[in-house]
Amino acid sequence: MTVESSNRKYLIIVAWVFLLLASLLPTVFMNEVLHRPVEEGLRYSIPVVVILAGLVLTFIWRAVRPLRQFFVLFVVFAAAQGIVYTQVDKMSFYRLWLNNPSFSVWMLAEQSLHLLVTLIVVATLFVLRKHARAFFLVKGDMNAPAEPVKWLGIKEGDHWGSLGRIFSIIISLGTITFLMVAGSPSLDMLVRVLPYLPVVLIAAVSNAFYEEVSWKASFLSVLEEPVGKQQALWLMAAYFGIGHFYGVPYGIIGVIMAGFMGWFLGKSMLETRGLGWAWFIHFLQDVWIFLFLAIGSIIPGGG
Repeated sequence: MTVESSNRKYLIIVAWVFLLLASLLPTVFMNEVLHRPVEEGLRYSIPVVVILAGLVLTFIWRAVRPLRQFFVLFVVFAAAQGIVYTQVDKMSFYRLWLNNPSFSVWMLAEQSLHLLVTLIVVATLFVLRKHARAFFLVKGDMNAPAEPVKWLGIKEGDHWGSLGRIFSIIISLGTITFLMVAGSPSLDMLVRVLPYLPVVLIAAVSNAFYEEVSWKASFLSVLEEPVGKQQALWLMAAYFGIGHFYGVPYGIIGVIMAGFMGWFLGKSMLETRGLGWAWFIHFLQDVWIFLFLAIGSIIPGGG
């Protein structure tokens, strides 16, 4: 589908308006500014209503019809999250698993919920995009040329083969430094957490796949064509970043850090046309994060 430049501005505006309204931003506003906490059910149901309104708009306003796949995917993703995280996880056996004090049990239970959402998203993407390559569900060209970004030190002629390795190390060092400063684990705790390493690795593999496919590759695949590569990247990064407001670290810092990671890993997907580097870099960060969560399960606070 070719999008005329005269229509693109409408597509960009509509995409931004509905994405922000369906993101965690309204919940953050209600909680942090108006001090009126939003119930969990509403947190998931309101975005579905908003996105459905956007989908209806694509049948009424011809200029925004190219966004129809975006709204279909978005409503499925939001509905899948709502069903899985407010209904499936309330089932008795899931309650037992998720409330189990064992790190291995509750972590794998949590990852199984993420995997369920991912399977729903992937099935939808196959219907919409037909082929795995069309939504980046392939390794991609791991040594593809990288578009220059001066403030990141990415120059003309750089390739992802070297950039991927360099940024894997730099980002990992930043993650480890933050976790060490925040948690200050003793050497004894680091030794005691080693038996949890197999579960940590499984969870890191699963979680990186869930976030890279469901939150990034999916959105990029349905937005790149109608709004352009750069707008698709910023839209995805904004949604991903805002979604981490109540993550670790908390608040604006968390949004900025997650938004940058979303943008950078999304950039790697668009330029390599695959998940390879995005998944690998994300996997490394999750390994360190989950190791520290495992420490916290041994002694609260990791100390």
